[in-house]
Amino acid sequence: MRRNKQEPSIKIISHRGASGHRPEHTLGSYELGARVGGDFIEIDLVATKDGRLVARHEPEISGTTDVAEHPEFADRRTTRVIDGEEHTGWFTEDFTLDELKTLRATERIPDIRPDNAAHNGEYEIPTLEEIIALAKRLTGELGRPIGIYPETKHPAYHVSIGLDLEPPLITTLREHGLTGPEPEVPVFLQSFEADSLKKLAETELPLVFLMGTEEHWQRYLTPEGLAEVAAFAHAIGPNKNSIIGRDANGDLTEPTTLVDDAHEAGLLVHPYTFRSENHFLPASLRSSDDARAYGGFAAEYELFFQTGVDGVFSDHSRHAFLAREIYMQEG
Repeated sequence: MRRNKQEPSIKIISHRGASGHRPEHTLGSYELGARVGGDFIEIDLVATKDGRLVARHEPEISGTTDVAEHPEFADRRTTRVIDGEEHTGWFTEDFTLDELKTLRATERIPDIRPDNAAHNGEYEIPTLEEIIALAKRLTGELGRPIGIYPETKHPAYHVSIGLDLEPPLITTLREHGLTGPEPEVPVFLQSFEADSLKKLAETELPLVFLMGTEEHWQRYLTPEGLAEVAAFAHAIGPNKNSIIGRDANGDLTEPTTLVDDAHEAGLLVHPYTFRSENHFLPASLRSSDDARAYGGFAAEYELFFQTGVDGVFSDHSRHAFLAREIYMQEG
């Protein structure tokens, strides 16, 4: 299914905000992502000790905050097993919200994004409520809908420690007028775990099943698996390599049939994650050997737009917006 280029329906999902330009999962990153063209603020949600939902990529926060510089929290460094993998550091579930608010966000990959690291220490860890308020404010200021796109992060792990993510998420969304068929601002809810999505079905919001490229995901990438997904979700969020892969040299291969197959099953397709630096781009689109420099990102977007995707997760919302503008106009 090839989209008519005149149909302006490709959504730009600001992945952790404008995380190519600001430390991820901060109000500054979220706001910038929206102001430069993003349609949705993408949020990873984890729980605090007192059951509040905050935005961090993982429960372990040593790589995205200055927690290691706080001697008062030194004794909270520990090791946990999350989804079968061992992690050592500091975990949000060992902190109250008030304690987390004393920390400041830092850049996760400073070697690739040194300009982001210049903003270390500027931003707090935001709550879901603060992000919702931002989306509503920006919707009014920008004159176009700015939605939210929350992910329940490691939901089974959170259940195992008695901090289920779904009940406070549902309650918060309902309190802010963001449930039902016509929420105040657009909302997608996403998870890698089907059980979590099924718990969120009562919100009547569109649900997105995230999928990786590992072996256990392969059955969901078939027409039969997609029909199974369509029974509990409205969209898929596949790794973009499942749509256009890369060969041994790092070059793009021919597109698969995944987008067409998903559309046939009635599912939208929002692949992740588009990044503009050479470090992340296909070999043929890199501009130089400098991993931090931008390469031919617009060409990559165009190839994926041609497959008929309905949206893209992007660290660089402005680049995605401009690539979409060019693509739509060239029709």
